[in-house]
Amino acid sequence: MSLQAKLDAFKTDFKAGKAPFFAPAEIHPVMARATAELIASGQAGRALKVGDKAPAFTLTDPDGQTVSSAALLAKGPLVLSFYRGVWCLYCNMELQALQAALPEFNALGANLIAISPQLAANSRKAQRNNALTFPILTDANNAVAAAFGLRFALPDYLVDLYKMLKNDLPAFNGDDSWTLPMPARYVIGQDGTILYAEVNPDYTQRPEPDSMLPVLQQQQAA
Repeated sequence: MSLQAKLDAFKTDFKAGKAPFFAPAEIHPVMARATAELIASGQAGRALKVGDKAPAFTLTDPDGQTVSSAALLAKGPLVLSFYRGVWCLYCNMELQALQAALPEFNALGANLIAISPQLAANSRKAQRNNALTFPILTDANNAVAAAFGLRFALPDYLVDLYKMLKNDLPAFNGDDSWTLPMPARYVIGQDGTILYAEVNPDYTQRPEPDSMLPVLQQQQAA
């Protein structure tokens, strides 16, 4: 089953309140409104795209080790996924799909990382829960996400909903700004040029991992 098919099936079960998803029915229109407003804002179209230069960054992994984009790109192309956090089941399903595709990325000379605003302890939990062998780097205050044009502030009514659901982003992220990155996937070439970009303000929609393979194959053949 494709990643999107799994996400669609999960979304259907979640909206239907099937076990173990017992979310109140009234939350769904609120979440749909927030997504529709983010789409209408046009922010996704202003995010970095193919042909742009990717911002350089230096972040820490869950063990506190410094990881720089320059060091990663010295080894080969970089596959980069912006990850909202361990609390996002859609995001976790995407990370699992990327993990399954990791051998193909590595065979084409590419490294894979995820970037998230969450604290290191939550990234360690995400790595354990999803059996990940690639790192989740901590992007404090969504600074790198902002450099890519992905950071957005949750509207007040969505903050209220998250609080009701005990989805405490300030506690998860160590940051009281109530901001998130739009889910995004990039392939960055060794010269820093963005070769593939997929940004979607609808967090329930994610590209298939194999959609990046043609770009990586072209890079290997170059």
